[in-house]
Amino acid sequence: MKSISLYVNRNSFVHDVDPITKLIYIAFAILVPIIVPSFTISFICVGISLVLLAFAKVLRKTVPVFSFVFLVLITVVIIQGLFKPENETVLFQLGPITMYQEGLLFALTITLRVLTIVSAFMILVLTTKPSELVESLVRKGMSPSIGYMIVSVFQIIPEMMAAVSTITDAQRARGMETEGSFFVRFKAFLPLMGPVVLGALINTKERAMALEVRGFNSQVQKTYLYEEKTYAYSRLIRALLLLAIAGALVWRILS
Repeated sequence: MKSISLYVNRNSFVHDVDPITKLIYIAFAILVPIIVPSFTISFICVGISLVLLAFAKVLRKTVPVFSFVFLVLITVVIIQGLFKPENETVLFQLGPITMYQEGLLFALTITLRVLTIVSAFMILVLTTKPSELVESLVRKGMSPSIGYMIVSVFQIIPEMMAAVSTITDAQRARGMETEGSFFVRFKAFLPLMGPVVLGALINTKERAMALEVRGFNSQVQKTYLYEEKTYAYSRLIRALLLLAIAGALVWRILS
């Protein structure tokens, strides 16, 4: 069964790292720049993530995501630079437009934190199979029902996309116009969505029946088809990441 995922199959040590360690790295990338509000720390965190993405050979795959993020962040920079209430120091003027230092510095802080979070999540998404992530979480105590819901999202969406493509081709074969002006596309929308929604409901019922037959709700202790994915240096990496978070907390308390 197909799964919608940004996962890219590459041979790298980043791919070999287990999902739990990557989740701890995300916590590190989020918490440390917040605890230690320094541009230097934020730049270092972003740099580490970009280096890991490069080692994983998936840096190119992040371009569309970062392009969208930068598009959003540009608006943040403009709004904060122009209209932040604390703005006092004029940085430069372009005709009637005045950009202030306080707003731009605040916008830069937000930008760096967002880039840190996005790049850390990209490491997880691009180098980890969703099934492995969910299985690791279930092994650590997460409810199998919640795990199934997460996996279902990755499975149902591509199925619906494939169904839309199939139904569109079938309707075209019957003479329906599905391309052209906005009115033509809108007129074809309902005849396309009706079968898609009904098909999704039928598939949901079939999934529920299949799970029941396979004993999904059984209280018997379940086993796993595959062995848990481990990495030789996982414990060391986790210890260093947790130590860095603890060190940041201590620094913040003492400063």
